Amino acid sequence: MWRKWNTTSRKMKFMMLFGPAWLVMMADMDASSVIGAAQVGATFKYGFVWIMLLLIVPLYIIQEVSGRIGIVTNKGLGEIIRENYSKKISVLMALPMALTDAVTYIIEYLGIAIGLEVIGLPIYLTIPIIYIIHLSVVIKQKYLKAEKILLGISALLIIGLLLTLIFRGIQPYSPVYISFTPNYLFLLAATVGAVIMPFMLFFQASATAIKSKEVKWTFKDLGIKYVRRETLVGAIVTEILMAIVEMAFSGISKASDPSTFASASDLARVMNPIAGPYSPYIFGIGLISAGFLALIVISLGSAWGVAEALGIKNFNLIYIIESIPAVIATLIVPPGDLISLVLDLLVFFVFALIGPVIILGIISRNRKIMGEYYTRNLRYIAYWISTALMLLLGILAII
Repeated sequence: MWRKWNTTSRKMKFMMLFGPAWLVMMADMDASSVIGAAQVGATFKYGFVWIMLLLIVPLYIIQEVSGRIGIVTNKGLGEIIRENYSKKISVLMALPMALTDAVTYIIEYLGIAIGLEVIGLPIYLTIPIIYIIHLSVVIKQKYLKAEKILLGISALLIIGLLLTLIFRGIQPYSPVYISFTPNYLFLLAATVGAVIMPFMLFFQASATAIKSKEVKWTFKDLGIKYVRRETLVGAIVTEILMAIVEMAFSGISKASDPSTFASASDLARVMNPIAGPYSPYIFGIGLISAGFLALIVISLGSAWGVAEALGIKNFNLIYIIESIPAVIATLIVPPGDLISLVLDLLVFFVFALIGPVIILGIISRNRKIMGEYYTRNLRYIAYWISTALMLLLGILAII
């Protein structure tokens, strides 16, 4: 009886902290990631499956550091920077954070615009509406309330993607393909850029800190164990989903290079075997939902990071300012260029990670901040190897 109660107690404790790591991983499976994986599937069929599964390792290693910092310090990265480093460094970090997050907003709004285009809704009317709804959610909702809604959306997204592959069926394509052509390297960098985005680092640290304070969590060792477990499961599920998307889209017409990628309407036909004429609506709504999920997480993560670094109490102005360029960019980009721009921005994110990842690594190694939970030698080496590997892939794509 005692053993049964103790097991139940551990499960309840785990659920108390559950959410931030899983949510940020599901937000990583956003509209841009779906589009990137679709391009890979259309061009190389199952050839990138091995890469997506391999990326589980650096995704877990880097995001684990972010979650550990949040659970140990009960603070977000911006607040830690402001309290432990000079004001000048805080400002210097806040500016690139804001710029990178603005670009991240753009890629999500572009993904939503592609979904709207598939459905046939006018972008000039619907994107401003999406913007208003987005701001309404992040300004009025508390974190825990927003988290429940977004976790529900992520569950529906997972089910939809799994059903798509089941109905399309698995084909006898090789899951391993290696090449050094410009097209291959470009898509390789785009795939890497879709794995870890800057907002993910800020969000997991801040959200974990907020949640641990809200549930009054005091067990550091147990908390780190739970955060690691949740991060690992989330990393595995996210990359498996990326592989599933790639496999599902291997049936559409092959593209010769990223600039001539299949149109949004071509992509929407991927679900014809299970949805027939309703396929565009299912695919379009899926992209919109994935993009909106990411928008919420980006808003929380970016505003937390920038506001904490600058010591700003009111996040609402940051939500508004960072979103406006994305809305304008989405409205002025020709519909035919939406997908190409998404892929270009995914490659950009490989380099945008440099600043946040360096700061994350420095903080995690600082014993004054992390105490006994600082990143020790083997984990520290693995962290920088993962970072260097991702950056190298980005460099190869532009050489």
